[in-house]
Amino acid sequence: MATFTKRGDFQWQAKVRRQGYAPQSKTFLSKSDAEIWARQVESEIDRGIFVSRVEAESTTLAEGLERYAREITPQKKGANQELTRLKKWQSHPLSVRYLSTIKSSDLAKFRDERRATGKAENTIRLELALLSHFFEVARKDWGMESLINPVKNIRLPSGSQQRDRRLHGKEESYLLDALDITSQPITRPIAELAIHTAMRQSEILGLTWDNVDFNRRIVFLADTKNGDSRKVPLSKAALAIFIALPRPIEEGQIFNISQDRLIRTFQRACVLGKAKYLEDCKKVSQLPEKDFLDNLRFHDLRHEATTRLFEKGLDMMEVASISGHKSLSMLKRYTHLRAEDLAHKLG
Repeated sequence: MATFTKRGDFQWQAKVRRQGYAPQSKTFLSKSDAEIWARQVESEIDRGIFVSRVEAESTTLAEGLERYAREITPQKKGANQELTRLKKWQSHPLSVRYLSTIKSSDLAKFRDERRATGKAENTIRLELALLSHFFEVARKDWGMESLINPVKNIRLPSGSQQRDRRLHGKEESYLLDALDITSQPITRPIAELAIHTAMRQSEILGLTWDNVDFNRRIVFLADTKNGDSRKVPLSKAALAIFIALPRPIEEGQIFNISQDRLIRTFQRACVLGKAKYLEDCKKVSQLPEKDFLDNLRFHDLRHEATTRLFEKGLDMMEVASISGHKSLSMLKRYTHLRAEDLAHKLG
């Protein structure tokens, strides 16, 4: 039988004791709510489906995410990026709520508020995907079987839209020259390697001198995004970039720059490069190209490099072995042959 105890002037505590089960208790603002809860617990015990809600009802989102950051995030390749997203969740008003009280409507509101601030659909999707995985870990691995994953009951934003942004006209030369005059000129060879090798940003930043075989003209990547190792062949231009870089006595990581600093510097270079281009156009009374260096991301350099490999005549398997794409569908997302170039091939 359940017992009900009045606590203070406004609260009632319900307790349910059954042989073979740990005592269950919860406090409510009214006795009627306490009775409803007790009947529900007793009914679930009678039917053999009772799962304790104690931990889910006493753990805040911030506390749960702290454990997730400590136990789960370090196992992931994108640990640093995920830690940034976790900190944002921990500073959100929902973080003080107990896990059992977070509803789908709360997350639908979060989604809509993020959209209203102009956040990209894919950014919102990744934020919600992280929270969804957190709830699944808490439910399956941390003994909070009573938890319902609230993310599963809302409409998630779509993923990233397919991009076809390539370098055109004089964008490449103005971009590289602008990278030279930023506070981080080391970003120029990084960008050049992305264009010549189709390596990912994280792969280039993780390179050590031991990864570069100058005699065989290859770079060995032991740990890539898709989990496989691969060897990236180096063109003469790519090899020259490595040869021109200063090599310290104690050989280690080649590029000592964070991913965040690289992205900020790249964005700054796009602004500087465009300003220089507009200035040069004005000097010679030339009409500037529309959207010069606008909406260009570092990852677009991988798009550019992959497409250039096709333009050189390499087949699908050859390109995949260089770029590391596992499927044709993924490779197509990063490959955009210019229609006018295909027209010339048709004759």
